[in-house]
Order: sequence, then structure tokens, then C-alpha cells
Amino acid sequence: MNHPRKELKSRYRFSDFLFYICLLSVPLVTAVLAIVKNSVWWTIVFIGLGGGSAAIILRFYCTRCPHYTRDEKNLKCIFFWGFPKFFNKRPGKLGVSDKVITFSATMVLLMFPVYWLLMAPGLLIVYVLSLIGFGAAIYRNECNRCTYFECPANRVPEAIKNPR
Repeated sequence: MNHPRKELKSRYRFSDFLFYICLLSVPLVTAVLAIVKNSVWWTIVFIGLGGGSAAIILRFYCTRCPHYTRDEKNLKCIFFWGFPKFFNKRPGKLGVSDKVITFSATMVLLMFPVYWLLMAPGLLIVYVLSLIGFGAAIYRNECNRCTYFECPANRVPEAIKNPR
């Protein structure tokens, strides 16, 4: 069954941010619970890694997004609501290095807790399923109406991206 065409999402509401942050908090809290059972030190490292990964994603990926390049002091998107725009805007296509750096930072963050999650199979199942649910929600609800046409996951039809 085809879904009806949705309008492009040019602005987000705070409630959009809360929805996705709540979804994302499930795998993050699950990872923290698995790590902290074994080591407070590694939990701190994981939290720092999360902050570092967020900064890398902001710098190499988000700075090209229409939500970032808008003339506002703070970012208003589904991941970084209210964050100051520390980095210069870089509208245009994502370069190969942008994609590799962003993907690598994301994978390091996602794979870091796996060692501890393997010690708690129930938490591992919650972690994996909640990541899948989070990814599916973004892909299903956002990628087909996203104004960030350079995103590798963008699913907006070409006829809408490039009207003639």
C-alpha cells in the first residue's frame, strides 16, 4: 500500500524533538545500565564518547542541513533542539570524508557498549530492538519528507526535489 505524499518538513516542533529523543533514550539508557553494572569509569567514557560523537555529527553532517543553515542562533531539529550553532554553516553536498567521519563516529558510539551488553543478553535484546525501532521511525516518518536532499537516507521523490 502506498502512503499518501506528505509535505516536506521545513520546520520542526519541540514535540517532534521530544518524540525522537525519548525513542533514542531507550538504547542509550540500556547501554549505560549494562556498562555501569561493571564500571563507572567506562560509563563516563561512554557518556564522553556520546558527547564527542554528537559534536562530530554536528560538524561533519548537520552543518550542511537546511535546519542548521537557517539564520537562527540555535538549532531546532529532531536531534539537537536549542543547541547553539558552534560550527560554520556549510550548505551543499556531503563530501565522502563527511560521510565516512559521520558514519564512523556513529558506529563507534553504537558498538562501544556491545561488550557489556553481551554480559546481559536481555539488555542486548532491548538495545538492538530499540535501535531498530528508532531507525525505522526516522526512516518511515522523516526521510520521505526531509528537506536535507543531500542526506544519503533521503527518500523524497526526485520530482519534488527537482520540479521542472
